[in-house]
Amino acid sequence: MDRAEVESRIEDAIPESEATVTHPRPNDTEHLAAEVVSPAFEGKSLVEQHELVYDAVGDAMTTEIHALKVMTRTPEDSE
Repeated sequence: MDRAEVESRIEDAIPESEATVTHPRPNDTEHLAAEVVSPAFEGKSLVEQHELVYDAVGDAMTTEIHALKVMTRTPEDSE
């Protein structure tokens, strides 16, 4: 699964989200990193925020993606 598809899945599933997905290791397409900003994370624990992202990616986590590092924050945290 390419980075754009992962971004699209996350943005479609989490309201008002902006996802940036990268390959954190050069020449390694199996490991991805996702930075996601959304007001939907407000009031949720870090675990709950990450669960929203993993749920958005769905079954691809067990079939197409080897590893996904997740960083989440609210828009207020981004300022």
